[in-house]
Amino acid sequence: MSTLKPKRLGVIGCGNISTAYFKATQTFPILNIVACADLNKEAAKKAAETWNIEAVSVDDLLARDDIDIILNLTIPQAHASVTMQALKAGKHVHLEKPFALDRDEGKAVVDLAKSTGLRVSCAPDTFLGGGIQTCRKLLDDGAIGKVVAGTAFMMCPGHESWHPNPGFYYAKGGGPVFDMATYYLTALITLIGPVKAVSSVAATTYATRTITSEPRKGEIIPVEVPTHVSSTLVFHSGAIITMVMSFDVHRHSNHPIELHGENGSMQVPDPNTFGGEVKLSMNRRDDWHAQDLVNSYTDNMRGIGAADLAFAIINDRPQRCHSDMAFHVLDVMQAMHEASDTGTQVMIGSSCERPAPLPMGAAGGDLGD
Repeated sequence: MSTLKPKRLGVIGCGNISTAYFKATQTFPILNIVACADLNKEAAKKAAETWNIEAVSVDDLLARDDIDIILNLTIPQAHASVTMQALKAGKHVHLEKPFALDRDEGKAVVDLAKSTGLRVSCAPDTFLGGGIQTCRKLLDDGAIGKVVAGTAFMMCPGHESWHPNPGFYYAKGGGPVFDMATYYLTALITLIGPVKAVSSVAATTYATRTITSEPRKGEIIPVEVPTHVSSTLVFHSGAIITMVMSFDVHRHSNHPIELHGENGSMQVPDPNTFGGEVKLSMNRRDDWHAQDLVNSYTDNMRGIGAADLAFAIINDRPQRCHSDMAFHVLDVMQAMHEASDTGTQVMIGSSCERPAPLPMGAAGGDLGD
């Protein structure tokens, strides 16, 4: 277990997702959250009381000398601007997905980070869990041979039935692509490398949505983004992946991700989770066989990416949730929409390296540093 001095963190954005990051400090002692801020002062106050930290204004938080990393947990529309504020204030940043609303915003963040010498990492960090890491090890070891094809499905009826404030899921920066394709693309890039080209067909099935969750039950919200997107992704490795992202499907039975190699097939668990079953089948008459997982990070470990950033800063190594990959994911997501709008295949201008795998057996708040 690491005995390194913890990095001090400040949280900006005390909404729904923040609880998971506060809880992460219990698993990863390398993280020490000392203060929080939110435009909704009551939300910040409540978080501060719950976790025994200070609630301050955003400006005061950024001005503090005792904070090394900002956790940017704001809504997508504020991700780029808050990240840039933090970088200008001399802070490293770990932010929630998506990286930004479009390539221009994303490039501005990447350029500023490079010019300041500061680090930016971005969720999702679920690919560091035992599920995806097991798939990575098996693929790297040649378990099914070179991946030639695959499928990826995330289909649900939308978030207005459970989220207390679902409006932003249907504004720019939301929709099934910007909200959920991030998990699938990050997992696929981790497993088989960057994307070369995208073709898509998209639809906005309903012009409005009615919230059925509290406290805004009955409120009608506009839908500004496509809510069903079917894409074909061509990877630099040669693999061709069919991906469907939808907020218009009530129920389905498709596996989240399946990869088909020259020598066999793999069932990859839901990339929005850390664990799940990994299964292999080596021919059409062979049943699926479950595989042992390579690390014990299988519960809700959101925040492991922030911990990895902290270790990376201390040990002067690349962070695994690195900004080049986050920008590449953003680039591909924007291309998924553009390909449908133009009716053409969109070539992806960016690329990235696959993040380094976690060491075998990683557990207990240690990432091998």
